[in-house]
Order: sequence, then structure tokens, then C-alpha cells
Amino acid sequence: MAHHVAERTMIPRAPRGPEEVHAQISRLLEAHELIIQETRRSAPRTHELGDDGSNDLFVSGVLRTNEKQVWILSQHLDRHRTG
Repeated sequence: MAHHVAERTMIPRAPRGPEEVHAQISRLLEAHELIIQETRRSAPRTHELGDDGSNDLFVSGVLRTNEKQVWILSQHLDRHRTG
């Protein structure tokens, strides 16, 4: 259930009400960076345990996807700071 996920996540909840676009993107960037940090912490353990399927999911799916999102969001924020 969604509320169970929300209770257990390490990603802070969004504030209630309107929020500046820059703040929204910054929060999203921080969330992706947290996912990357946790994935990098977890992936080696799956390798040590010989769980190749989970390791592949962490590295090929989760890590690469979130690294790409961090790059895209960072580029967006940089353009708006200088533009």
C-alpha cells in the first residue's frame, strides 16, 4: 500500500501547497542522489552473496537510471542559474 511505502522511505515528503519550480527540481535531484547512494551501498552486498540477478537490477536498472536523471536535472538547474 502506498501509505506503507511513504512511512518507510528515506526520501522526505514534499511540502504541502505550492512550491517554486527550482525547489521542486532540487528536491527531486536530492531524492535521486539518495537512491544512488543506497544502491551503491547495496549492490556490492548482492555481489558478495552471489545474487547476480539482484546485482544486475541494482547496477543496470536502478543505478544507471538514477545517474541519468541526476545528470538531466543538474543540467536543467545549471541552465536556469546561468540563464
